[in-house]
Amino acid sequence: MLLGIYISVPFCRTKCSYCNFASDVFSRAVFERYVDRVCADIESAPRVAVEMGGQMGLAVDSIYLGGGTPTVLDTLQLERLFAVLRQNFDVTPSAEITVECAPGTLTPAVLESLLRCGVNRVSLGVQSFVDQEAAAVGRLHTRATVLEDIARLRAAGITNINIDLIAGLPHQTAESWEFSLGETIATGAPHVSVYMLEVDEDSRLGRELLAGGTRYHAHFVPDEEAMADYYLAACEQLQSAGIAQYEISNFAEAGFDSQHNLKYWTRQPYFGFGVDAHSMLASATPEIDAVRFAPADSLERYMSGAGLQRTAVSRGAALEESFFLGLRLTRGVNLKELVLKFGEEAIEAAHVAIIELVECGLMEQRGEFVCLTARGRLLSNEVFEKFILADEVFH
Repeated sequence: MLLGIYISVPFCRTKCSYCNFASDVFSRAVFERYVDRVCADIESAPRVAVEMGGQMGLAVDSIYLGGGTPTVLDTLQLERLFAVLRQNFDVTPSAEITVECAPGTLTPAVLESLLRCGVNRVSLGVQSFVDQEAAAVGRLHTRATVLEDIARLRAAGITNINIDLIAGLPHQTAESWEFSLGETIATGAPHVSVYMLEVDEDSRLGRELLAGGTRYHAHFVPDEEAMADYYLAACEQLQSAGIAQYEISNFAEAGFDSQHNLKYWTRQPYFGFGVDAHSMLASATPEIDAVRFAPADSLERYMSGAGLQRTAVSRGAALEESFFLGLRLTRGVNLKELVLKFGEEAIEAAHVAIIELVECGLMEQRGEFVCLTARGRLLSNEVFEKFILADEVFH
């Protein structure tokens, strides 16, 4: 299988209140040292793959720069990352090359640099087309900024554009969500990602919500029922506009599915570079299915040379992953393919869960495929728990 490459750029202009990623605001003086470290990691990737017990080819058909905001790097730093990548891997001519951008960071110089790097897909972190909602969580752009960026991307020849939206931002209402959906559809962007606000202790807004406080506009966050309604409204309206749901959070016109993200959901190999950038490679030994590994999840520890954390993925764990990653996709999981890979006995252990979930209306079976229903997508975590299977089925 061809390899996907992910590069983490953990730098932002501001830290959004809802963000639970390993990104933050740092001095630009750190950027060059970080790029040095990532480039060194790219050069040592074949050796690391062997040390981790994985198999890795050098042919690459997807590259994704995420963060953070990769476009806060200067153009020479961006171009150096791509140059080192191409020197050490065989990037196919048709590779999907994505860069995440915060609206307002696409200066003419950055846009020209992206084109020189071969970037052909841009993901814009819009979150809301309502200026008050964007400002409430620390976004620095306005609706007008987003529309200008999209127009300039198209003029430059980059038409494969994704728009990120978040359902459940402070001050959001059914009417304002309707407005953001309408504006998104009106842009003609062929790919849309819709996320429901995550409430956990890994973000400032999440901690404030859990504490019942009012900082970060926490008391203006819609309740869970409203968020679910917004999500369902997005599914319906995007579908009506020809932007079909192909994964729990992702929607695309025909031919515009994110090829890089499909690698995660279908367990294809990928190699991550930079802070908290995870990798998965096929195992070099038959006893285990795959190896996963990741560097430190903080910039300080990563820059100080902290070692990689490695996890061996047993065949039992690989089967579990095949279900709870594959079921994220609208098409679901092909049971026949799983039988061929893991054996009839192993799949039989999952049939009890499948029957129960079908009876509950959370899953349905379509020929060789099992997939989530609309209700099942809303309760996906509960569904996935049913596919925690014992390794004993392989012995």
